[in-house]
Amino acid sequence: MAAQAPAIEVPTDAELLQAQADLWRHTLYYLTSMGLRCAVKLGIPTAMHKLGGVTSLPDLAAALSIPASKHPFLARLMRALVTSGVFAAGGSDDSGAELFRLNPLSRVLVDDVVADEHHSQTSFVLAGTSPHYMEAALGMADWFKKDVAGPVPSVFEDVHSASLFDESSAALDPELDALVTEGLEAHDNLGIGTIMRECHDLFKGLESLTDCCGGDGKTARAIAKAHPHVKCTVLDLPKVIEKTPSDCVVNYVAGDLFHTVPKAQAVMLKDLSCLRPRLSWTCSCLSSPEAVNVAKMTGVTSS
Repeated sequence: MAAQAPAIEVPTDAELLQAQADLWRHTLYYLTSMGLRCAVKLGIPTAMHKLGGVTSLPDLAAALSIPASKHPFLARLMRALVTSGVFAAGGSDDSGAELFRLNPLSRVLVDDVVADEHHSQTSFVLAGTSPHYMEAALGMADWFKKDVAGPVPSVFEDVHSASLFDESSAALDPELDALVTEGLEAHDNLGIGTIMRECHDLFKGLESLTDCCGGDGKTARAIAKAHPHVKCTVLDLPKVIEKTPSDCVVNYVAGDLFHTVPKAQAVMLKDLSCLRPRLSWTCSCLSSPEAVNVAKMTGVTSS
């Protein structure tokens, strides 16, 4: 006789209502990410910037050449993105139309602007919401059920038979490979000005630093410029280093941080779960064998 299933605890009315709300939020939250991707692909932040950073829906629709039949849907998209914090809203123009505004988040999504400390994050958004990433996420349940010998591939590797940041990624989709590289470089360079201002004392007495996955070296060059006494080295994959023009400010080394890291007094590490996820998004970045090896090579310890 089959064992009887244990009784289930019945939630209170208040708990049930909250659970239902949370269920809707978790189930449909992907639409927020897709709405952000849509805004970036349409060029909404850039259009708003060209309109002065504040615009009504009719003016925005005209700037984007959105057909009149889609204006009500553009309004819904903008309201959803305001709710999620991508844009701000408030006030109205002379005709009574609601006004939408850029906020700090949407300002970093403005393209075609050359200014100190402005690094557009559009590539980061487009890479992270790409179909290949979504397909990998949809394959998580099947991935968990597979028992494999040897190194455990990430979900992305399992679904696409390709690994990010090496030749197989470029073979899978050259456009995605370029977006990922551009996106990570933009993301890494976004806060360098803040680091220079707020963490100035960290560089006192420092003589050498290795920037792991330092890309084109913008971060390392900024550090070397602000602190000439620090010898900066950039470590990145050969395909990245070979495209980087050499200079006399930073030393560039082609390699893989999971194999060897140039010795220095300090090592700058990015989020390892972004660089090469081994257990998808389900584990702490310092829990995988590769991440532990990096920590040992650089002297980093996990608390």
